Amino acid sequence: MFVTTQRVAAAIADAAAPARGLALAMSLAMSASSARAASSDDAPAAVPYRPSVSTPAALSAPGWLEVEAGYLHDHEEAGARRDSVPLTLKLAFTPDWGVRVSSDAWVQLRDESGERSTGYGDTSITLKRRFAVDEDSAFGLEAGATLPTSRHGLNIGSGKPDWALNTIYSADVGAWHTDLNLAATRFGATESGAGRTQWLGAASLSRSIDEHWTVLGELSGTVQHGAESSRQLLAAASYNVSKRVVIDAGAARSLRSGAPVWSAFTGVTWLAARIF
Repeated sequence: MFVTTQRVAAAIADAAAPARGLALAMSLAMSASSARAASSDDAPAAVPYRPSVSTPAALSAPGWLEVEAGYLHDHEEAGARRDSVPLTLKLAFTPDWGVRVSSDAWVQLRDESGERSTGYGDTSITLKRRFAVDEDSAFGLEAGATLPTSRHGLNIGSGKPDWALNTIYSADVGAWHTDLNLAATRFGATESGAGRTQWLGAASLSRSIDEHWTVLGELSGTVQHGAESSRQLLAAASYNVSKRVVIDAGAARSLRSGAPVWSAFTGVTWLAARIF
């Protein structure tokens, strides 16, 4: 089930070079923002959704634009690779209602023969509702659509509009936090013999080590009639640079039969600016 540490190091090394340019650009932007907000000790904190598959029930600070960006490298042993720059914009209207827009700002695919395709990803728009239970737990509901804004084959969409509904439960237990997601996606188009509905389950468990560091583990998987099921194990760590800036990095591995798919990623969550 596990590959050697050399393979993990190789996957992370492949991802590191393009990520450095992205990290530098984000660092410059965040430095400028931090300088302007240095005296705002009462500013709200960022609420990262990345890097896990599951999302929490909590929304970002109402009235603030929150930005998530990163770099993701997927590598199959056969030689196929996918590199992307995921980007998400989040805006909460109240503590219980919000919206987010997500896309891959840049995507590059390389198949087993070495041929490359480059472009941008599909665009997802999601409306979110939070249902508080008490101070430590809440349910959430997300409804969204994925629009085929990329060239077919460069993203995970079907090439036609896809519709999704996600149910969420989140809870804090001392220093531990868990997010449980169960989602259904209705694809606009599928391959012959495959069902149009895909189910996704994800369960993450994270723990705060101190005021800066958090570690996270997650198990997720998908089921679709007439298509191969998938499972993935993810491990990551995040660091709170400030209340408004959180950086993360980690790796994931598919748990399917045959050759595994390794992923390495890094990114940032930035509470960028007050809108209203």
